[in-house]
Amino acid sequence: MSQIDNFAGEKEGSASFGGLNEEIRVSFEFFPPASDTASEKLAKTFQRLAPLTPSFVSMTYGAGGSTQQRSLAAVKQLSEEGIVPVAAHLTCVDASRDDVDAVAMQFWDAGIRHIVALRGDAGEPGQPFVPHANGYRSAAELVAGLRRLADFEISVGAYPEVHPDAQSAQADLDNLKRKLDAGASRALTQFFFSPDTFLRFRDRAAAAGIEAPIAPGILPITNFAQTCKFAAACGAQVPDWLRPVFEGLDDRPDTRKFVSTTLTADLCRALYEGGVRDFHFYTLNRAEQVEAVCHLLGRRLPAAVRKAA
Repeated sequence: MSQIDNFAGEKEGSASFGGLNEEIRVSFEFFPPASDTASEKLAKTFQRLAPLTPSFVSMTYGAGGSTQQRSLAAVKQLSEEGIVPVAAHLTCVDASRDDVDAVAMQFWDAGIRHIVALRGDAGEPGQPFVPHANGYRSAAELVAGLRRLADFEISVGAYPEVHPDAQSAQADLDNLKRKLDAGASRALTQFFFSPDTFLRFRDRAAAAGIEAPIAPGILPITNFAQTCKFAAACGAQVPDWLRPVFEGLDDRPDTRKFVSTTLTADLCRALYEGGVRDFHFYTLNRAEQVEAVCHLLGRRLPAAVRKAA
């Protein structure tokens, strides 16, 4: 059976994949632009993806100094569009509770009601996290603090292949449950490349009594070497079979994009067949591949938008 046949819904039990599907919910993650040119690119990416009616979009966070200010500015930039709910990432790295609370209230005052609460990592890969002497010591503490501060909706991170700092898979799962019990309403996972990795994790979470929704994090590969660096930092496994697939495509970006889009769609199809209906995309501030995969999932641009593009 060809790939086209599969996406047309010929495979038993998956007839709705590939057609319009109102069950599918998507969300998109962006990162703060570091220049005026990058800011314009972010605006164009957002405007291209917003008509897909995501449940929300999120903006990553840089702690301290100019990086923090870029995060705040980028959140406000998207929020002022007034098209899609915007979630702001927030970490507790190198900051006191008062400082973190002050940033959270800046988000609140800017109209942001959804926080993605993360502990955050040390600046150097492999270095242990050391909490600020007067700071939040964990994401669970941050969630509890945000709950006391204002009526935020709160999402947290989850790690299907175990957080690098966790003592074991069970300890990592226990930590996820603490974050949800502290007041978070959903979890968004780190990216992965095997559907079974997520499906097994979801089933283990359910067996541990976790009832909150867990959305898989989906990362289309735009640069294989960069993706490997991302994976090494967060404990995600890059399958051996992926390397030869992308070999020789560094100077053939169009072919690389088609290959990556196909692989990402295959991953989403397998997750869909496993019962997944929520997908969280790491866009890297790029729209084309994410739009294509969403199209296959059944999230389609309105006809008026397609004609105007």
